[in-house]
Amino acid sequence: MPLQLYNTRTRTVEAFAPLREGEVRIYVCGLTPSAQAHLGHARSFLFFDVLRRYLAHRGYRVTYVQNVTDIDDRSIKAGIETGQDYHAIVEHFYAEFKESMRKLGILEYDFEPYATKYIGEIQQMIRELVDGGHAYVTRDGVYYRVSTFQNYGRLANRNVADLESGARIEVDENKEDPLDFALWKFAKPREPSWPFEPYGEGRPGWHIECSAMARALLDPPGVGFDIHGGGADLIFPHHENEIAQSEPLMAQPPMANFWVHGGLLLFDNRKMAKSLGNFEPLSDMLLRHDPQAIRWLFLQTGYRKVMNFTEDSIAAAALGLSKIKTAYRLALARRDADPPPQRSEFDEQMEAALDDDVNTAAALAVLYEFAATAPVERLRYWLTILGIEPNDSWVAEPVVELTAQFVGRLQAALDGEGAAGEIENLQPHEAIERVIAMRAEARRQKDWAGSDRLRDALQRSGIDLHDTKEGTTWTVVG
Repeated sequence: MPLQLYNTRTRTVEAFAPLREGEVRIYVCGLTPSAQAHLGHARSFLFFDVLRRYLAHRGYRVTYVQNVTDIDDRSIKAGIETGQDYHAIVEHFYAEFKESMRKLGILEYDFEPYATKYIGEIQQMIRELVDGGHAYVTRDGVYYRVSTFQNYGRLANRNVADLESGARIEVDENKEDPLDFALWKFAKPREPSWPFEPYGEGRPGWHIECSAMARALLDPPGVGFDIHGGGADLIFPHHENEIAQSEPLMAQPPMANFWVHGGLLLFDNRKMAKSLGNFEPLSDMLLRHDPQAIRWLFLQTGYRKVMNFTEDSIAAAALGLSKIKTAYRLALARRDADPPPQRSEFDEQMEAALDDDVNTAAALAVLYEFAATAPVERLRYWLTILGIEPNDSWVAEPVVELTAQFVGRLQAALDGEGAAGEIENLQPHEAIERVIAMRAEARRQKDWAGSDRLRDALQRSGIDLHDTKEGTTWTVVG
């Protein structure tokens, strides 16, 4: 079965086929580094990282472009208010963002265009739009004339009348229509600007930046590229406007064959915002939580769904990942006994899950099912496709300080089993071995329910058991 992807442009799940044989070209709207990135940004970019990896698995040559909006109203305002050069502000926040992406295991992009490096391409598009009657000049800038594009609103699935009455749009008495948007903003005091003949010195609007960079890097012939991605919050107005200003200049629309959008991330059922007091920079979040556990958490939910982040949810994700780490260590230990890696039901089910609109939640279920028996090479391979790279900490036996507090935790887990007193005053390792012995006796008596309860108590305390022909061994989870 070919890969199936939800296409916002058609609002259906479609079989994916590239426009060029064996090649996939992707443009993803990147960060506007006028402030610190947050976990919502990470969720979007982590998904496109998985999509990119899986397309490569399917044998495609992938060209991946993710831009940097290094000139915008907020970074300029911050520079004016602080007395810093806006470019220094952008570089600071973007460097922090890139380090966060490195920690999260995001692959480097094939192209990472900065908007200010494409001023010439932006100006050329604006000239073409003016010459074609799709844009006009006012006293404060050059604006796109929305009325000339009959498909405006199609991506957002809204008609122009609804957009005019309900959308957040720029209000400007110089515009012909409230929906018209700025392509070029004429220079203002203390703002960065570039010469632009014959219209006037100024700077580009946000939407034209992405159109120009995508055209320059992925679509010089004007026949479109394969996938344009971003968060669902970009559908309108940003992506709608990209289409409007790009397709009139194309030899063969649409601008992108597939439009793919990720869902919103909530924090304790609210949008993250400084005004709500729940904003935490991504860099700080990565100091508090394992980056791989954050990835695992996002993989548990379909990329198009609204997702709610809580401290309990990340703790549960870390526990789930720890089980895979334990399975990986055991697979590594039996490596010599495993048959040579070959395509198996494990591979087929992983592909079936990811072919289904990149259903990473289903892929994790497959991993849990096969992790105990899969050859370590196949387990590593599929974890890597999901962006989870086994590292040295996975291979080393976990070392955790098992103190008297551990015994107290284990006693609490055993409460109600009549076994808590059995381990009182024992050292941690002795306590674990004692409970294992009690479980073995329960199994000998065919008390399977009692055996399971003892095993569960150990697991709740952070201990995983492994039954082998030689006996039962244990490892610390994580």
